[in-house]
Amino acid sequence: MSKQTINIQDGFLFQNLKAGTEMRVELVTGRTLSGRLKRFDRFALLIETDGEEILIYKHAVATMEVAGETE
Repeated sequence: MSKQTINIQDGFLFQNLKAGTEMRVELVTGRTLSGRLKRFDRFALLIETDGEEILIYKHAVATMEVAGETE
């Protein structure tokens, strides 16, 4: 019997990519970025904010949330 791997991170990112929702990403440095997720892979996120695309490596991310959900 094979054990299925559940990847919560990919599910969360794919759902937000598909919906085009605004996300808030807090980095380990304390900086917060808000924007729409354009793409992601195993190592990085591409966030569009104010017409610019920003590449963020996942190891630099402290938290991710859908903007406006916690406030």
